[in-house]
Amino acid sequence: MEINKRQFLLAGSAALAALPFGHAASTSIKTDKSSSASSLQDLTKDVVPISAAERNVRIAKAQRLMQQYDIAAMILEPGAAMDYFTGIQWWRSERLTAVVIPKEGQIAIVCPFFEEPSIRESLTVGEDVRVWQEHESPFERVKQILNDRKINTGAQSGNVIAFEDSVRYFVQRGIMSLLPNMRDTSAEPITLGCRMFKDTHELQLMHKANEITLTAYAHVWSKLELGMSQSDVKNLMSSAQATLGGKGIWNMALFNEASAYPHGTKQQQSIREGSIVLMDCGCSVEGYQSDISRTFVFGEPNKKQQKIWNTVRQGQNIAFEAAKLGTPAGTVDDAVRAYYVKQGLGPDYQLPGLSHRTGHGIGMQGHEPVNFVHGETETLQAGMCFSNEPGIYLPGEFGVRLEDCVYMTQKGVQWFTVPPDSLAAPIGKLAPLPI
Repeated sequence: MEINKRQFLLAGSAALAALPFGHAASTSIKTDKSSSASSLQDLTKDVVPISAAERNVRIAKAQRLMQQYDIAAMILEPGAAMDYFTGIQWWRSERLTAVVIPKEGQIAIVCPFFEEPSIRESLTVGEDVRVWQEHESPFERVKQILNDRKINTGAQSGNVIAFEDSVRYFVQRGIMSLLPNMRDTSAEPITLGCRMFKDTHELQLMHKANEITLTAYAHVWSKLELGMSQSDVKNLMSSAQATLGGKGIWNMALFNEASAYPHGTKQQQSIREGSIVLMDCGCSVEGYQSDISRTFVFGEPNKKQQKIWNTVRQGQNIAFEAAKLGTPAGTVDDAVRAYYVKQGLGPDYQLPGLSHRTGHGIGMQGHEPVNFVHGETETLQAGMCFSNEPGIYLPGEFGVRLEDCVYMTQKGVQWFTVPPDSLAAPIGKLAPLPI
């Protein structure tokens, strides 16, 4: 039976050990049908969180950029940017919590009175917390902070308030209504100028998140069975990543015809002999994300499945080779599409072929600027991180996506996880740790 062949292939795979955080060697994956969730161990026990000193360095860089762009202060709401600069992990509601970073001096936080103790639990930098009561305006607290930092004069140059791009309109409107002599702008030159370029510690945290997700894939692949539903597989993956220490876990599993839709359909599918199993999964470690896709065939792949899988794998290689320092990010996408056209796919975003960008930026958010997409002129620089996922989708049949993340260094592009070489051993391996 074909399932016996699959069991044989599983037993012959290479092993991924639970590495120490500082290990620098690439490591292969082992899967074993007898393994269980209890055999998985937390991989994050030696992870070092981002320190207050590191956040202060980030704030200082943001302030230098504000001075460069003649911006008086920057406003953040809860989310990745607030966490990046302050460590505050909070949510958004109708009650404003915000961070004000002036171009000089200490940052300040605005929050509801009854939330202050909770806010301070994750706050790692800054002591100036301004609270507001339920009958008061939080926007007055923002104005007070600006006044206290001498950001309170006329409409001359430099009186510009920058809002992080995800700040909600009612917040922006409420603050600016109290500052008639000032104008507002996007904080993107500041936030991207800081967050787009990851340092070694950030890369190490992303590497750990990728290790967790890849290890979980090996476990799940070893557990696939006939008749499993997409929910069954997603639950397996979620449990594995959680046991391994991942946070903020997300999973997608698409079988058979549903795999031809990059983000799935409402169609209910189950595993049968020869099924395509396309998975797209990730987690976070200390706020830093992984994003890995794998495509398996349950049983013996047919010639078309094998051909498309190999074509996508070569697409990954082409994207990797095209990602050169100083070149526009869009040229990576162009290189992959040129190859796919030669294989009779596309052109452009047409199906059958690659209907989405070749990759996206990644860091504290699963999707960040800049992207591997046609027309992107931002040049590749050290510290940038991207997904590499040039999938191919055949409507009415199946899809194949392989996705591994990469990062740019002064020596060129590097993998977080090395893609698999074949459908026979479809997991891949962990790349060397960024040092």
